[in-house]
Amino acid sequence: MGPSSTTDTTTDSPTLVTTPSAGTRRFDLRRVYTAALLIPGVYIIIRYLPPWCLTLLLMAGGFLALMELYRISFQSRPNRLLIGAGLAVSTLVLARQHLPLSLTELLAVATLALTAAMLLSPGPFERRLKDLAITAFGVLYVGFMLSTVVSTRALPAGEWFVLFIAIITWAADTGAYYAGTLWGKHLLAPSVSPKKTIEGVGGGLALAVGAALLACAWFVPQLSLFDALILGLLLTVAGLLGDLWESAIKRRVGVKDSGSILPGHGGMLDRLDSLLFTAPTFYYYVTYVRGLSPPL
Repeated sequence: MGPSSTTDTTTDSPTLVTTPSAGTRRFDLRRVYTAALLIPGVYIIIRYLPPWCLTLLLMAGGFLALMELYRISFQSRPNRLLIGAGLAVSTLVLARQHLPLSLTELLAVATLALTAAMLLSPGPFERRLKDLAITAFGVLYVGFMLSTVVSTRALPAGEWFVLFIAIITWAADTGAYYAGTLWGKHLLAPSVSPKKTIEGVGGGLALAVGAALLACAWFVPQLSLFDALILGLLLTVAGLLGDLWESAIKRRVGVKDSGSILPGHGGMLDRLDSLLFTAPTFYYYVTYVRGLSPPL
């Protein structure tokens, strides 16, 4: 994702402190170093290792992202019982393809687990109810969204589809970051993300569509060039919405980054925010529009 906004963390409703112009922005080489270290390993896991290895990777990333979300959402009053239940339920959601559980059964287990955790938690009932809403949102926002990557991996030639999602998401993020840094002048949504520009979105869209066309010609012949154009557009818009949505959450609680585990990128949630929206967009496109389904 692009650089995060700078906010005042002393109030419940953070306000913008500074909005650097395009001329004052600088490339952060740490982004390049971090990507250079992570991308080969992720590629090997997706392309060559069994599907459960990718599931474990997503569980680890999802665990860190969800912990960051709960940390900034609960702040100084963490509800440990609900957080633990939320992490456990998210793990089940991510592992659903490898478990003898239908989606209906999984939702029933999740509802019972989260409700029980809420009832057993200390504090006023109204606050516990609010904490339950935050916890359940985290399960859907991180756990369920990431689970569509696992579902995509289960499709025929699923490893290539997962690579397609990763490449297009990365292309849209990278194109937006560098185009916005070099040429960005017109702010897209200053109240949510004061550094995101219309020029950046254009750069992200151009690189994403180009990458989608190359990917279809190279390693996903199951998709047509028309699919590539549509998916390049859809995934760019979906990734942008994911980026803006996470920015809105961070501004509401008054933080700049969700964490600092990835140098140059912030936290794990900062790195996954676009993927959380592009993965389900791709999965439901190829399953409902193209009619692909996992082998029986």
